[in-house]
Amino acid sequence: MYINFWYPIIKSDELGHDMPEKAMVLGVNLVAFRDENGEARVLSDTCTHRGASLGGPWSMGSAPRIVDGCVVCPYHGWEFGGDGECKNIPSIGYGTKTPPRAKVDSYPVQEKYGIVFAFLGDEPEESRSPLLEVEEYGQEGWTANDILVLDVPYYYERSIENGLDPAHNEFVHPTHGHQGVNRDTYKTSEYETEDHNQGWGFWFMHEFDSPPLPQKGDETAPDGDTPWGDAKTQRSKIFAGGGTYGPNIMPTYINLTEDKMFRQYFFEQPVDEHRTKIFFLNMRNFILDPKNNQAIHARNAVIAGQDIVILTDLNPTRTPLSPTKEVLMPADKAIVAYRDWLEKFDDMGWRIDMDEFNRTNGVGAAYAIPCPGRRTSGNWVLDEIPRVKNRTERKKIEDAA
Repeated sequence: MYINFWYPIIKSDELGHDMPEKAMVLGVNLVAFRDENGEARVLSDTCTHRGASLGGPWSMGSAPRIVDGCVVCPYHGWEFGGDGECKNIPSIGYGTKTPPRAKVDSYPVQEKYGIVFAFLGDEPEESRSPLLEVEEYGQEGWTANDILVLDVPYYYERSIENGLDPAHNEFVHPTHGHQGVNRDTYKTSEYETEDHNQGWGFWFMHEFDSPPLPQKGDETAPDGDTPWGDAKTQRSKIFAGGGTYGPNIMPTYINLTEDKMFRQYFFEQPVDEHRTKIFFLNMRNFILDPKNNQAIHARNAVIAGQDIVILTDLNPTRTPLSPTKEVLMPADKAIVAYRDWLEKFDDMGWRIDMDEFNRTNGVGAAYAIPCPGRRTSGNWVLDEIPRVKNRTERKKIEDAA
């Protein structure tokens, strides 16, 4: 898991104006809330006074949790603004100047596509990766389903690699029409990968030899007149591809025909090493009637469920560093490209040392993901989350484990 990237925190419509919301991301607790202007804010969740959770519950549930745009610590009432600075400490009197160290990490936030995103890291604005732009969002001729959030019990890298895998559809997704393969002719089409995405990832397109698409009356198709294809035609050629943007964002393009397309965006929230929340945005430029949203939502949930069954039981749970620990094929070219990008992020010093974190977090140390403010000021109470310097150091740690 890596700092210095944009991560989804919570759906916009789940973040109200009266109560803070907790979220664990990268193994660390965060708190999200709205300030006096309704702007979403994300802070480190640990109060620097006595270690209480800023997003934790009041014991009696009677006092307000957001006051004058500040989140109020439920233990002693300290009030933290969206900038992370403590504005009031009741025990010394409201309006009294607070100590410089009475602050928590505050992270840059963008609210787009119905999601609150936070940049979790200390990289300055001029050098940090931008949030992926969904070009179709809000454009005429395109419509979006509501965000589907999937809470899955496995490591996010395994989830990303599954979405990049063109060779599993025939075996995992019978609802695609791939109930089996022709053993005499089947072979995964060749493809190439290309680095792009503004220097933060790669892309590929792949040709599928696909059965006819579901028609009106088919229980897997949306209701009404649906231009999914002609049931009387022969097998069709579908072009689908994807790529990555940073370690945790994956766009997928599905071109059913030249003018009927899905654009799918997976914004993944690594909760910890064993759990991931996937914020799934599905765009389409056909069957635009909103009455089809529910059926498309249901179909996507079924497809995701088929992946979840397989991915829950992978061994090892984390992707191995060495290619000799797996037998990879040409169809795995996208997975290799993704791992190459992770190696680049490793060498930037952005990978969290999860072994050290798990050993000491909550025992002898309370950690925070460093925010950009740490580059310009001192007096921070919480320790920065431990990181691995580079891929070579990480491999030594894993070999010794």
